Amino acid sequence: MSTDPKALYQEVILDHNRKPRNYGELDHPSHHAEGVNPLCGDHIHVALDLAGDTINRIAFHGESCAICKASASMMTAAVKGKSQEEAKTLIHEFVDMATGRLDVKNGTHIGRLAVFSGISELPMRVKCAILPWHTLQAAFNAVSSTSTEAEADPMHTPLGDA
Repeated sequence: MSTDPKALYQEVILDHNRKPRNYGELDHPSHHAEGVNPLCGDHIHVALDLAGDTINRIAFHGESCAICKASASMMTAAVKGKSQEEAKTLIHEFVDMATGRLDVKNGTHIGRLAVFSGISELPMRVKCAILPWHTLQAAFNAVSSTSTEAEADPMHTPLGDA
């Protein structure tokens, strides 16, 4: 793999787009939500099962661009086996990183997800990258559907329990 951040980003996006991790549907999930980005055409579903407070199983499916699919793939891999609170921390950090509000060099939980740190320089693609994360947050909050537009826009409304 390359050490150039932009080349690494492209390699990771292409790898996760070609071979997405945790892609498919879950039978009888405890939590699920649908996410839509009407401007790009991304339309995904995130489903998970909690075992106590731990994400035991998680999957996503739908039609989306390479950035959204790669973000969803990496998200599912990153949160699987984590507690709901750990996953919520990652959601907030990822969205803040993608929107340029978080520097990944300042002690985050981002890890490999840092390959998306340059997405803030591509404003038209930010919503593609954060849609899976916003959809996971909706699933945690028992919100069946979310969008990147209007009041549900994760770029303009805070994520959380509000």
